[in-house]
Amino acid sequence: MGNCCASPGNSEGKKKKRKAKKQNPFSADFQTNKGSGAPGSKFAVLSNATGHDIESRYELGRELGRGEFGITYLCTDRATQEVFACKCISKKKLRTPVDVEDVRREVAIMKHLPKHPNIVSLKDTYEDDNAVHLVMELCEGGELFDRIVARGHYTERAAAVVTRTIVEVVQLCHKYGVMHRDLKPENFLFANKKEAAPLKAIDFGLSVFFKPGEQFSEIVGSPYYMAPEVLKRNYGPEVDVWSAGVILYILLCGVPPFWAETEQGVAQAIIRCIIDFKRDPWPKVSDNAKDLVKRMLDPDPKRRLTAQEVLDHPWLQNAKKAPNVPLGETVRARLKQFSVMSKFKKKALRVIAEHLSVEEVAGIKETFDMMDSNKKGRITFEELKVGLHKIGHQVPDSDVQMLMEAADADGSGTLDYGEFVAISIHLKKIGNDEHLHKAFSYFDQNKSGYIEIEELRDALVDDLGPDNDEVVNSIVRDVDTDKDGRISYEEFATMMKAGTDWRKASRQYSRERFTSLSLKLFQDGSLQLTNEAR
Repeated sequence: MGNCCASPGNSEGKKKKRKAKKQNPFSADFQTNKGSGAPGSKFAVLSNATGHDIESRYELGRELGRGEFGITYLCTDRATQEVFACKCISKKKLRTPVDVEDVRREVAIMKHLPKHPNIVSLKDTYEDDNAVHLVMELCEGGELFDRIVARGHYTERAAAVVTRTIVEVVQLCHKYGVMHRDLKPENFLFANKKEAAPLKAIDFGLSVFFKPGEQFSEIVGSPYYMAPEVLKRNYGPEVDVWSAGVILYILLCGVPPFWAETEQGVAQAIIRCIIDFKRDPWPKVSDNAKDLVKRMLDPDPKRRLTAQEVLDHPWLQNAKKAPNVPLGETVRARLKQFSVMSKFKKKALRVIAEHLSVEEVAGIKETFDMMDSNKKGRITFEELKVGLHKIGHQVPDSDVQMLMEAADADGSGTLDYGEFVAISIHLKKIGNDEHLHKAFSYFDQNKSGYIEIEELRDALVDDLGPDNDEVVNSIVRDVDTDKDGRISYEEFATMMKAGTDWRKASRQYSRERFTSLSLKLFQDGSLQLTNEAR
């Protein structure tokens, strides 16, 4: 949804060279939305919306979160004072027929699935000239991993309870002819903050209807959860069981089963399908749990367990008897690390932005002013498209839209100067060791040539709070490749240049394609753009 590919070609020779380049294994084809153009602002998305004026029934309150296509707000029924969540999808973001169809399908699937305690319910749909508004059940209990970490006592039994819930959702979806295609921890929230709050699946944006025996070829989802047959572009609903198996593996040990610093490496690891049961805490995990992981992560979808067979497995049948022995602080620290590692990178990025030279800032401002033709301080889609053409890049509309989506952090449909600067510095940073050294020096307060645990703790206190020892230690363990208990400049630079963060993997890998385009623009010297905009 909203994908874009990338490479502006300045010469025939360069075009041929790019065609010969090995394709990223996670890239989508995008064949369905090339050249389709943006629909007008008054086009209709839903055929049977509840109404046109959402404000007549609901009061929209504070922002709860934002995604690629819209913003979710707290939503209060004016008559009953009941609170809900309202996902407002900007029509400016729906620039292709495929984008529109994705929204229609998401609504159709949520209406099609029966009411279930572990699936967020859709209450109302409104549509006006600017947006589609989906009024849904409110989930205020936080993300799955955050709740686990906060509990302090995390056991195999707790992992079994969570796994049963996730697989019951998969079973219901499959029973009603729906393939989820994007199962991951972030798509499960707790309904409220109570200890016994139900866990609910919240996002069906990549889900599709399927018929028995039907096969799909579109590569969608997040890389660490993708089944091998997705990479081979020939898959069915069995992929959901694989993804649930990956979540189970993470729940039991705190790291993904198939890991690499690049998407190509992740793909190779998935295809090889070698599952590590040696690292801590696997020696203390029960044989039944490991058996279920292996059966859910069988590379052959015909041999892989179905959702019902997973629920019938002895480990889940006897979930209440699963070991209640803590899996250890290492697992909790790893899980929490997934929630905060990006903050380390973002802090470094802010430092780099503050240290840009006058010449570098002037260059970015000059480019921004040139593109901002109506001088309103914001760059529209049309202005970015024309601006790129002016500097010699004949970029397809779909690719320009990708740039907009990656940069538009506030979901306004335009780029303000801050958003433009944020994406303009990152590749410059990666390509310029001087900037990395400045960021490294910010953390290396005692100028020892290393970022020590205490220094990292102090630097991240505003982001993580004072009680962050286990998280900081976990980050250091991950970045500190030579295991001397501190982070050298080389280790820091490797982290900053590393591949996609597995928790931030974007929908249908549009971010990877955005990287290709931004890298090309940067190498041509016309612009510095990046894929880590948010």
